[in-house]
Amino acid sequence: MEWSNVTWFLTGLGAVVVLLTRIRLGGESAGERNRSSGVAGYSSALLRLHTVVGVLTLLVWIVALVTTRREVALAALAGWWLLAIIGLLLLARWLPSGGKHSEDKAADAWGSGAGLSLLGHLGMVVGVAYFTFIVLTDRL
Repeated sequence: MEWSNVTWFLTGLGAVVVLLTRIRLGGESAGERNRSSGVAGYSSALLRLHTVVGVLTLLVWIVALVTTRREVALAALAGWWLLAIIGLLLLARWLPSGGKHSEDKAADAWGSGAGLSLLGHLGMVVGVAYFTFIVLTDRL
C-alpha cells in the first residue's frame, strides 16, 4: 500500500465533506430552512465555524504533506480533530427530538437525508484517525 496515495485521496474526500456540508446546510436562516419534521435545527455559527476550520485545516494539511514537516502536520491534526467534532455536532441534528407529541421524521432522499451526513462525518472521523496514525508513525 502506498501511504501517500491514500493520504492524498482522503485529503480530497475531506475537502468534499467540508464543501458538501456548506452547500447542503448553507444559506440564509440556515438552521430553519427546509427542516424535516422531527429533526433539530443547528446554529449557523456552527456551520460557519465548520467551514472556516475546514478550509484552514485543509490548507495547513496540504502544506504539511508537501513539506513533510511534522510540526505543521501536528497543527493540522488539531484542526482535523476540531473539524471532526464540529461535524459530529452538526450530525447530531438527526437525533430524534423525542417529544411526546412530535411526529416521526419525514422520509428523505439519499442526498438530503441523514445518510449522506452519516457517511461524510463518520467517514471523516475514520479519516482523521488515519491521518493521526500517519503522522504519529512518521509515515508523512
